[in-house]
Amino acid sequence: MSLPPQRRTTGLGGRGLRVLGVTVAATLRLGLPGLGVGPAAAEADSAPECGGSHWVGSWAAAPSDWLGLADPALVPQVSIADQTYRIVVTPHLGGSTLRIHLTNRYRPLPLTIGAVTVGVQTSGAGVDPESLRPVTFSGRTGATIAAGDDLVSDPIELPVQAWQRLAVSVHLPESALLPTEHFDGEATSYYALPGTGDHTADAAPDTFALRTTAVPLASGIDVQAPGAVSSLVALGDSITDGYVASNVLGVPQDSAVVDTDSRYPDFLQRRLDAAGHTISVLDLGISGNRVLAGGFIPQFGPSTLDRLDHDVLAQAGVTDVILLEGINDLGIPIGADYEQLVAAYTTLIARMKTAGLHVHLGTLTPAANAVTDGLSAPLADGVRLRLNDWIRHQTLADSVIDFAAAVANPADPSTLDPRFAGPDNLHPNPAGYQAMAEAVDLNVLHGSECG
Repeated sequence: MSLPPQRRTTGLGGRGLRVLGVTVAATLRLGLPGLGVGPAAAEADSAPECGGSHWVGSWAAAPSDWLGLADPALVPQVSIADQTYRIVVTPHLGGSTLRIHLTNRYRPLPLTIGAVTVGVQTSGAGVDPESLRPVTFSGRTGATIAAGDDLVSDPIELPVQAWQRLAVSVHLPESALLPTEHFDGEATSYYALPGTGDHTADAAPDTFALRTTAVPLASGIDVQAPGAVSSLVALGDSITDGYVASNVLGVPQDSAVVDTDSRYPDFLQRRLDAAGHTISVLDLGISGNRVLAGGFIPQFGPSTLDRLDHDVLAQAGVTDVILLEGINDLGIPIGADYEQLVAAYTTLIARMKTAGLHVHLGTLTPAANAVTDGLSAPLADGVRLRLNDWIRHQTLADSVIDFAAAVANPADPSTLDPRFAGPDNLHPNPAGYQAMAEAVDLNVLHGSECG
């Protein structure tokens, strides 16, 4: 079966102009933001013939912003010009042919790509030299991505196994200011000092003197897979992103959890693998994200309503979505109310089901004793309890996943179980993320029609 052609979004793709992560212009094609199904969904690959193969997402990171001043460890980032980035990712699905998504979605300027390679990480910024492959775009080693655009590579022949870490190296020969990033990567990537040139073909780690736990430039990796294989999008905020705080104030991140693949989508992938399910879990969480409003700070990204087309509907091979979001709508002043969130959930579910996806709605996890995010206020927890009651009894979604019950404190269900609570009492620890993954009934996941 021939490989599907590469696809690329053009212009702003209907997103409107974003300044500091907040939508300024409405999505003109829809009249109002957050309604209908936009063109990004139409760009997603069509359903495969059961005897053939198709592209399926193996790894993804939702672009959040372009500010990039510091990462979640509060380490300053130094993106200036003529430097090489080595982005380390962990695929959830193996294959012999892959393609890479690069993003310039939120940078207000075009981005010049000089060269790109991909290879298997050895340790740190090191790459197995036998695995290094050049990456091309319409047959060329370089490309310019317009402001607001994303770019997909040509197919790359490189056998890769699930959970085998890959290093995507990108040289920016000109300005590297304000690169689009996924703020909270929960994994270490590396980059060279400004002015040091192209090191994409270097297997040795020596020139990559800087590191970050954000994810610059790369937004996805797809692999060619049989028709029975599909992807599942985990859509949410920092609790989907896998954030674990180091202290009661919530910042910086816990460095001991970085590079451990301890997000709830990671634990869910392990369960699916062990059970023999052919579903790849894509983590499209953005820390600090809200359903209704754009970023309280730029790193928190556009609203779920605004990012649904690109971050969910356009994912390769997607059949299922787990939606767990809304705690920041309640906790970040001025908080949303019950009616607003119910209306937003209803709209999101309708848009996803119109696109043919199966939606699994999660209850909001408890955090009444958290000192950050405003969630210690009794009013916020009261709204959370009302929302969870609606989620458990609504019939719009295909199923309900009771994440709240999975991690609640039996002695005080409005707080996290101490066994599962991170230091800030808002984000679970890895044991809590594992408990969340175990709350998912694998039998309700639809997967491919060919499965």
